[in-house]
Amino acid sequence: MADPVYEIVENGPGHPYHIVNPSIWPLLSSFAAGLMAVGAVIYMHTGSFPLLILGFLCVLGCMFGWWRDVIKEAVVEKAHTVIVKIGMRYGMLLFIASEVMFFVAFFWSYFNASLFPTEAVGGVWPPNGIQTVDPFDLPLMLTLILLLSGCTVTWAHHAIMEGNVKDMKTGLALTVLLGAIFTGFQMYEYSHVHFGFTDGVFASNFFMATGFHGFHVMVGTIFLAVCLWRANKGHFTADSHFGFEAAAWYWHFVDVVWLFLFVCIYWWGGSGYVPAS
Repeated sequence: MADPVYEIVENGPGHPYHIVNPSIWPLLSSFAAGLMAVGAVIYMHTGSFPLLILGFLCVLGCMFGWWRDVIKEAVVEKAHTVIVKIGMRYGMLLFIASEVMFFVAFFWSYFNASLFPTEAVGGVWPPNGIQTVDPFDLPLMLTLILLLSGCTVTWAHHAIMEGNVKDMKTGLALTVLLGAIFTGFQMYEYSHVHFGFTDGVFASNFFMATGFHGFHVMVGTIFLAVCLWRANKGHFTADSHFGFEAAAWYWHFVDVVWLFLFVCIYWWGGSGYVPAS
């Protein structure tokens, strides 16, 4: 019997690979991301946020359009063959690896400043004049929220692997809810910290690392919300659910990054000090 992967389907291309149609979304997404980045810089310097909000809305619009096309390719055109899904798995793993290095840069900056504090910050860490956040107050609660969300998304993943769509949707809904709660509490934390973005190397590292993580939580929450919508539409089965699987991988990555942030920045970096050499 011939391998079904290589069977020529009726009106199909005669091969198991997906030749993507020309798309405007990569170009538009680049402009939207650039607009949001410029808006973020303006917000950090002046406190004005309209351009940041506009850029974020443009990014959301591009995500909607691009994901709509990908879902159409998978559900309507049946273009995601077994071979294509293998490539998509490798692509997602490489994307997560690149994200790991993105956060490595922030941790590198943080440890470079904290392990070798200069006279400019008083020769100690945390720097003089910085009132750090109590790690066992709101940050600990945020940690528990994310850990619980990791459990619920794993529950959803195992449910769909067993063909239990009902439990999958329940687990996904809880994960989306926990992600939204995390984002809300982090915004609350930012509004109550006793230092600003421009208050030295501790503050800038704190806001860059935790802020970009918060952005990733927002993206992951949207990712999972789309998966919940798709689950309600019947797009996922026990044998075909890579869209959700990729979202689950991404969410676990977000969980792990937060654990490092909690231990290194909130707990270790915020409670002790390193004397100048």
